[in-house]
Amino acid sequence: MDMEWIQANLLAQTPSCAQLAADAARNRPVTLHGQIQTLRRLGDVVFVVLRLRDGLLQCVLDNPDRLDAARLLREEAAVKVSGTLLPEMRAPGGCELHITELELISLPGQPRPLPLNRKSNGMSLDAQLNWRPLMLRHQDQRDRFRIQAELCRAMRDFLHREGFTEIHTPKLVSAGAEGGSNIFRLDYFGQAAFLAQSPQVYKQTMVGVYERVFEVGPVFRAEKHNTVRHLNEYTSLDFEMGFIDSFRAIMGMETAMLRSAWLELAEVCQPELERLKLDLALPGPIPAVRFADAKRQIQERTGWRSRDPNDLEPEEERLIGLWAQETYGSDWVFITHYPTTKRPFYAMDDPEDPRVTLSFDLLYRGIEVTTGGQRIHDYDQQVAKMRQRGLDPEAFATYLMAHAYGLPPHGGLGIGLERLQMALTRAANIRQAALFPRDMKRLTP
Repeated sequence: MDMEWIQANLLAQTPSCAQLAADAARNRPVTLHGQIQTLRRLGDVVFVVLRLRDGLLQCVLDNPDRLDAARLLREEAAVKVSGTLLPEMRAPGGCELHITELELISLPGQPRPLPLNRKSNGMSLDAQLNWRPLMLRHQDQRDRFRIQAELCRAMRDFLHREGFTEIHTPKLVSAGAEGGSNIFRLDYFGQAAFLAQSPQVYKQTMVGVYERVFEVGPVFRAEKHNTVRHLNEYTSLDFEMGFIDSFRAIMGMETAMLRSAWLELAEVCQPELERLKLDLALPGPIPAVRFADAKRQIQERTGWRSRDPNDLEPEEERLIGLWAQETYGSDWVFITHYPTTKRPFYAMDDPEDPRVTLSFDLLYRGIEVTTGGQRIHDYDQQVAKMRQRGLDPEAFATYLMAHAYGLPPHGGLGIGLERLQMALTRAANIRQAALFPRDMKRLTP
């Protein structure tokens, strides 16, 4: 029997754009690989813009006849090139590679139907989403999702530093965590099952195991919305922490996390932020306003008449965001003490006023990005509230097991990653903040 041993080996990475810019200042030779973003032939000179892992690099081939592979070049071809880097402030990244060697690695199966050197090509958002695998190669899109990736990493790193344990919970469940009808049903080997609306019941259970836990993963909402703010599958960053003395401890932890993440984004995503012309105001102390006071403030200031006395409508959130910016100079505002009727069965009621809960939403630039609060940790209190809501405690037996055998006072939150990025990048539609969005009408690509 033939056998071979595989040794540990790391494939060398293409230098980053920052490294290339530094090498250009020293006229250093380099070898790298990439795909051709744009290709222009001007007489005896060929200008090639390569798409690298973190940016674009302009290359010049001023003697193409000397290289056999040059005549086969086309957009989206994968190539390996060697040459000398020189400073060139008019080029992307401030440097330019003069090619001396060129190796053609692979060719696309067909010509690219869309240019990638213009922002939207005059296409509607729906058309852009139909071409998503290709449109994501546009530098604007790559910048947006690099920011999303670094934002998620920065928040995850913060939570690790603060003693949180990362968990991974089921997305196939036997009951909904949030109640209501916005839940996807499916057949699970003859049993009724659902797609998880959130990891809520599991992360509360895990507070009794690790005290502080978090998860980043998909959640599913069967909401028949067709708005610029809703998706039927989105990414949620959830955390839960025990031994809190107030639901304000949760808001304080989130404020610290956001500030830490924003500081990291300003450092590691500086090129992307500059290309997108995004302002990254550092979150400071965040104002917190009670739900009823926010409602009253907006009505008095604008005359807005809400159709829902127990929740905030999107226009109210927008107006509250403007008010927070004008009054406190803050892009962020916590709205606290939501009515009990609008919060799930696990939300703790305010002992001073049981009509409201010890819960909150965080609005960022007038968009709700977080929902959180203190949970019920007492077994009898939780069972009583379930029955009050018309829920059968037997259907939540494994969830209540954690309560029955003791949980500390605890609370947590869920952040919609796409909502957060939408507000950060000032996108007009949340679908622009999802790699492959899923809504009522879209299951592809």
